[in-house]
Amino acid sequence: MPSEHTQRLWYTFLVSLIEAIPNISEGKRTSVIEAFKVAVCGAADVELLNQSSDAAHNRTVFTLVGTPAGLTNALIALYDVAVRNIDLRTHRGEHPRIGAVDVVPLVPLAPTDMPLCVATATTLAETIASQFDLPVYLYADTATHQNRRRLEQIRSGEFEGLSSKMSQPTWRPDFGPTRPHPSAGASVIGARRPLIAFNVNLETGDLDIAKQVARKVRESNGGLPAVKAIAVRTRDSSVVQISINLVDYRRTPLHVVFDAVRDEAGHLGTNVRNSELIGLAPAEALHAAATHRLHLEDVTTDQVLEYRLRNCLEAERPQTNETNET
Repeated sequence: MPSEHTQRLWYTFLVSLIEAIPNISEGKRTSVIEAFKVAVCGAADVELLNQSSDAAHNRTVFTLVGTPAGLTNALIALYDVAVRNIDLRTHRGEHPRIGAVDVVPLVPLAPTDMPLCVATATTLAETIASQFDLPVYLYADTATHQNRRRLEQIRSGEFEGLSSKMSQPTWRPDFGPTRPHPSAGASVIGARRPLIAFNVNLETGDLDIAKQVARKVRESNGGLPAVKAIAVRTRDSSVVQISINLVDYRRTPLHVVFDAVRDEAGHLGTNVRNSELIGLAPAEALHAAATHRLHLEDVTTDQVLEYRLRNCLEAERPQTNETNET
C-alpha cells in the first residue's frame, strides 16, 4: 500500500494539467514585464515555470502550467495588461508579430489531453475576442481552415499589413471584429504539440549569411523536417541569429539541427558563437543531444536521476478501484 505522502503526491497527477506559452510583444520595459508576471501569478491553480525576455526581439515568452480553468483566468489577466500597455503602432523588434499578445499555444502534458487543449483554446479565444474587442485566429490543431494551421501563414504581413489582409474573406478571424484592434492588432490561439524554441548565434554581423543558413536548414525550403528558422539581428552588431522552432524533436533531434546550422555557417566562412534555449524543452530531447555529443554508449533513461525517480514514483502510484453501476 503506498504511503499517505505518495498518495498526496500522485493526487496532483490525477488532475489534468496543461501548458500555456504566451508570447508577448514586449521585451524592453521591465515594469510592464513585471506587470505581466503579477497578472499570471495572481491566478489560482497556475504555476509560472519560466520567463524569457529579449530586448532585440522585443518579446517575452512565459511558460505556465495549470488547470484549464486556472490558465484561462491567468491568460485573461495577461491580455488585460498587454492590451492596456502595448501599442504596436510604435512597437519595434526583430521578431515577427501581429498582436500585443501575439500567440498563445496550449500544449498537452499527456498525449490524451489534446482534445482538452483544443476545447480550452477555443473557449479562451472566444472569451478574449469578446472581452477585448480583439480579432482572434485559431491555429495548429485548433485551426478551422487548412491555411491557418501554420503560425507563419497567419502572421505573414505582420501588424503593418494586418488591416489589408483582414479585408480578404479568406482571412476573417475565427472570433472578434473583422478589423484589427488599433493598438493591439490581433491574436493567435491554438493547441499544438510540444516544440523546442532555441536560437543559434553566429560570429558575424552579416544578416545575409544568417538568411542563407536559415533558408538551408528550414523544412519549407527543402531542409530538415520539422524545422522552422528565420534570421534576425541581435543587440550586438557583430552577431546575427538563427531563430529556430523545432516542431518535432523526434523527427529531427536537437543536435542534428545545431550541427546543420554550424556546418552551413562554416561553408559561408563564419562560426557559431553559442546557442540559447527559449523556455523549456522536454528532457527526452536534451538527453538525446547529450548522449550524441558525449558519444555515450548504451545509456538508458534509467541512468538519468530524474527519470529513475519518476519511474519509482509511478511504480508506487495508487490504483483506483472503479465499479460499474448496473
